[in-house]
Amino acid sequence: MRRHSYIIFFLLLAVLPAAGFHKVYNPQVKSLQVVVNQNWQSLPVMKLNSEDRLHVSFDELSHDYHRYVYHVERCEADWTTAGEVFESDWLAGFNDNIIDDYEYSINTTVLYTHYRLTLPNDQCRLTMSGNYRLHIREDGSDEDILTAEFIVTEQSMLLSMAATTNTDTDTNGRHQQVTMAINYRNLAVTQPEEQIRTVVMQNGREDNCRRNVRPSYISLNGLEWDHCRELIFEAGNEYRKYEVLDPSHPTLGIDYIRWDGEYYQVFPFMSEPRPNYLYDEDADGAFYIRNSDNRENDTVSDYVWVNYRLKSQPGLDGQIVIDGMWATEADDTYRMTYDAESGLYTASILQKQGYYSYQYLWEHENGKRSVLPSEGCFYQTENRYQALVYYKEIGARTWRVVAYGQIKLN
Repeated sequence: MRRHSYIIFFLLLAVLPAAGFHKVYNPQVKSLQVVVNQNWQSLPVMKLNSEDRLHVSFDELSHDYHRYVYHVERCEADWTTAGEVFESDWLAGFNDNIIDDYEYSINTTVLYTHYRLTLPNDQCRLTMSGNYRLHIREDGSDEDILTAEFIVTEQSMLLSMAATTNTDTDTNGRHQQVTMAINYRNLAVTQPEEQIRTVVMQNGREDNCRRNVRPSYISLNGLEWDHCRELIFEAGNEYRKYEVLDPSHPTLGIDYIRWDGEYYQVFPFMSEPRPNYLYDEDADGAFYIRNSDNRENDTVSDYVWVNYRLKSQPGLDGQIVIDGMWATEADDTYRMTYDAESGLYTASILQKQGYYSYQYLWEHENGKRSVLPSEGCFYQTENRYQALVYYKEIGARTWRVVAYGQIKLN
């Protein structure tokens, strides 16, 4: 069948909230990790009815035991609560279970208790693909200490993706462009404008995702996105990185470390403007908790204050923020302040030993974020692109995730 330009498709749902992924609401809670299997550089996406396991862990900064409960919430494609399905439709077992796997920190200057849980488990198993939000609370409380979002996919549609630096805006300039196609396979799609939703992300960033972009072509078998200007992304620059393996001496990316009598103060090398591209392998915002021995990482690794220093132009209309997958606490934690005396933007953040990759973003007055001008924007930058495809059968009550893919442009 000849392909036709698909002119009348669903409107861009700009009013829909983007996935926030993970949020920590209690300042005593740190180092939230949400990983499927051991793939710490990817989004928490697991395949339905597979051997995949979701691992969630976090620290509470004391040696006092807290009786935490986890509650699983099913969400729709826009991350609103799925109100038209029963819990028994998507969950086998029980909800609101106690987290009984915990350990106290050992020989650390900052005391903490490490909590962890795994899904599925003997008490709780998911039986339907879709978006899910995990709420963790004190037993008997309705107040979240944190929320973690993850995705279950059934991979029943075929998704193909590609990315190029030859974009509809420029060629080998500042941008990269994504193309993709989906094949329905055996799923019945008669009204794609009603039955299909898509999300495309760069490096898992929810503040830069593209939702429900109108496809270029439609056929009986699927949809195709080619030469879509809305799938053009600023290429940015490679993420910066450092590693704190032993607080007694500097390691990768660390200028110096000092002890102030109470905490270790860690100073990564000063961040200078980057007018030219220089390749540097990074993890695109991911992080990994570990120490020099790489053993008992969860309970032996200490907490240190990391002091970020950035040279950039003062007086920007907005604020500079530090961004990474590990940035799960209140937004103000990651906003930098300008020190006129030193001419630097600075921020101090309490973080656990390990490897961290991060970038500086420019947060405009309207709340939108973009590449900080002094960081540079180069087509050569290695970026990961992720795509999700949601599907709802005619007459169905909820959205399923029928395809997920990730590619790396290098």
